[in-house]
Amino acid sequence: MEPLVKTLDGSARKVQRAQILLKACERLGGWTDLEISEAYSCRTKTVENIRFRFGESGFKLTLNGKPPAMPPRARTFDGQGEAPVIALRISEPPKGYANWTLDLLQERVVALSIVDSVSRETLRQTLKNRMTQRKIQYWVIPPKQNAQLAADMENVLQTYLPP
Repeated sequence: MEPLVKTLDGSARKVQRAQILLKACERLGGWTDLEISEAYSCRTKTVENIRFRFGESGFKLTLNGKPPAMPPRARTFDGQGEAPVIALRISEPPKGYANWTLDLLQERVVALSIVDSVSRETLRQTLKNRMTQRKIQYWVIPPKQNAQLAADMENVLQTYLPP
């Protein structure tokens, strides 16, 4: 516990809990709940709860808190679900539009039955985390596929391959 407090490794709440437990330790001179609460700007009930949890659940659970029973919600897109969304995003936008908007993407993703429903924010985060302009440039296939260009690129790549 002392190394955790000395290095201040962890969240502020975790460090504060460790500091409270250190001050409450009777071997080190055990402060009262009131002294601890004044020293760390918290309520005495907080100190009591931390002491109680330490006695009931142990050190690890006291510091880290109780883990959630299950995640709040399953992910909307897994790796295979993201691929069609990204492919849709880098394709040509519908006629009459210069670019894909989140609203257009949302309508099209539901219309194509990729998912039953999706929020604009989920789409935004998916595209933000998986795509950048640089990645889009690498993924886009030229609109006019040119056999001579492909042959020239293969010649250039052959130049740089190890013997």
